[in-house]
Amino acid sequence: MQASVAIQVLPSTLDDNETVRIVDEVIAYIKSTGLKYYVGPFETTIEGDDYDQLMDIVKECQHVALNAGCDGVSAYIKVSYKPEKGVLTIDQKVSKYH
Repeated sequence: MQASVAIQVLPSTLDDNETVRIVDEVIAYIKSTGLKYYVGPFETTIEGDDYDQLMDIVKECQHVALNAGCDGVSAYIKVSYKPEKGVLTIDQKVSKYH
């Protein structure tokens, strides 16, 4: 695995149920990419070998949230990228806890 991205999408809404609905749509989009992902309580982690593909997914997450009906969106993103050595996988990071 060459890259790992964690994204927290925060849609601008006044209602918690609406926030959850929009975040669920973003997670459904991430799932549709076919890449390995892990949903945590604050962010979703995605891993892959194509850095540009991961960045395109990060960008599209904002579009999905806006298309789902929010007026604006904030996103917090963490990126680990090591094209020569590779990064720790999701399983390596969390499997001992689950």
